Amino acid sequence: MKQLTLLLGFLTFFMTYACLGQEIAILKYGGGGDWYSNPTALPNLIQFCNTSIGTKIDPKPETVEVGSVSIFQYPYLHMTGHGNVFFSNEEADNLRTYLLSGGFLHIDDNYGMEPYLRRELQKVFPNKQLEELGANHPIFDMTYKFPEGLPKIHEHDGNRPQALGIFEKGRLLLLFTFESDLGDGWEDPSVHNDPEEIRLKALQMGSNIVEYAFKS
Repeated sequence: MKQLTLLLGFLTFFMTYACLGQEIAILKYGGGGDWYSNPTALPNLIQFCNTSIGTKIDPKPETVEVGSVSIFQYPYLHMTGHGNVFFSNEEADNLRTYLLSGGFLHIDDNYGMEPYLRRELQKVFPNKQLEELGANHPIFDMTYKFPEGLPKIHEHDGNRPQALGIFEKGRLLLLFTFESDLGDGWEDPSVHNDPEEIRLKALQMGSNIVEYAFKS
């Protein structure tokens, strides 16, 4: 127990200094899901954030594996995909430590990952459940205003979009965006041929998430 306390203390110290920077990495996970989907999405979001809200994020995000100590170099992780997700116990422990040490994870369901993700998040936080964020949450009231909450970007099953989170002592440390598919809206215009106003909504909401994560 003493060793775990010391480890958490060290990682919290490390993350405090890491969070002074503004960097985002793509989270690579096992299970066969396409963690690499939407290749133009995150670079486009980063470019939008650097232009619109003054961040200085590297325009070419690195990829890090769930079980690697490298995740602690990044205050913000992004995860997406369509299918299966699997975390080993060691990976779940590593991700839990990262999040409790000050890291932030945004998971954007690209369609189809939700049931697998819920199962694996039980390994990460056995005593926590995803909670829906109300439209009055600060993440919808950053530089860009979304008074009705998470915007709908792609139809998928036609259900309403949901922003779900895991909290620790009031801090949102994990955000799961579901039935919205922000990442498709961040992609190059030619990929999905979304109207410009839809793409702009997706980028603005993504910008709010980045802004909130770096300020919280």
